[in-house]
Amino acid sequence: MFEAVFFYLFSLFAIVSGVGVVTMRNPIASALSLVICFFFLAADYALLGAHFVAVIQILVYAGAIMVLFIFVIMLLNLRHGDHLTFNDIGPRGVVGMATAGLFAIGLFTALGQLPETLPAPVGAEYGTIAMIGRALFEGPYLLPFETVSALLTVAVVGAVVLAKKEI
Repeated sequence: MFEAVFFYLFSLFAIVSGVGVVTMRNPIASALSLVICFFFLAADYALLGAHFVAVIQILVYAGAIMVLFIFVIMLLNLRHGDHLTFNDIGPRGVVGMATAGLFAIGLFTALGQLPETLPAPVGAEYGTIAMIGRALFEGPYLLPFETVSALLTVAVVGAVVLAKKEI
């Protein structure tokens, strides 16, 4: 009972801070709201017994990735521009809202088709640090792991190139 109350409380705070990431106008405040969201997600992971994932959530995401985001925000020197109103959205906004609506319909459809039986129990080795390391660095997830790291690097470099007039 105690763990369930805290799980739902932390989840609610994570959702509220996640909404703050999207709705805040100041990019630094938005990034700090994302850090808060990461900490609440780490607390949820700890309550679920995934302590390694909780520590990695704080070290990697709340630490390294957010430092990278803050450096990119400071490098791009984002200023407050003209804020769009709902009437100024344009065709890209309409396509984005339609895509979000289709995603929501697909999500609710998928949630309605979830199996009602519980999955089979897993072994004692499942979820350990050694097993995660083998899966990431020796197993089937090596290529996706390296691809995501390369894509993140390319995305940051691309953002800097697009934002800066002269480099």
